[in-house]
Amino acid sequence: MNKYVERLYNGVIKENPTLILMLGMCPTLAVSTRALNGIGMGLSTMAVLILSNLVISLLRKVIPDEVRLPAYIVIVASLVTVTELLIEAYLPSLYEALGIYIPLIVVNCIILGRAEAYANKNTPMLSVMDGIGMGIGFTLALTVAGLIREMLGNGTAFGAQILPSGIDPIGIFVQPPGAFLVIAFIIAVMNAIGIKTRQRKLVDGGCDGMCAGCTAPCDKEVSAK
Repeated sequence: MNKYVERLYNGVIKENPTLILMLGMCPTLAVSTRALNGIGMGLSTMAVLILSNLVISLLRKVIPDEVRLPAYIVIVASLVTVTELLIEAYLPSLYEALGIYIPLIVVNCIILGRAEAYANKNTPMLSVMDGIGMGIGFTLALTVAGLIREMLGNGTAFGAQILPSGIDPIGIFVQPPGAFLVIAFIIAVMNAIGIKTRQRKLVDGGCDGMCAGCTAPCDKEVSAK
């Protein structure tokens, strides 16, 4: 797999920051009451993540190790401030919905984690692709969680009514406990899809497919008897 495509795949599937690495859970649980909120927060974080990865990668040989983390925070804080002002100017309704969680992107562990774990050690282009992959993965997780909570808790999807008037929505899903339930359900489904088959377990246990020289018992031998 191309190393650039691999960064996208890792961010979306293999190393999804929310559903696999369990990073950035505060905004995930707080703002995912609606799908549009999830998209807005995810894209905002992705923009900061891409730019911070790029800048930190470009300056990785200039920033002294002794002040590495403070320098990262200054870079991220500057980018978050610009992002916040742009959202406030052009998307005031989204700005009101996300509230304090926009400036809190500064201390989002996804941002600092990728800066320390990846951008600080790799080229600018790879760091940008890493930011895009992680940002898309974070946005998808927020959007899916927000859509499920919105449908079950409000009976709407992206603001449009989908439940008939006679069916009452389940209010708990737009409350904090509902966020935990939805995230847990999504992770459970992902784990179920990723269950290893018996063949895969045999391979992990050392089976190389050379049955003629194998002395270990297996289903084939049992059925032959």
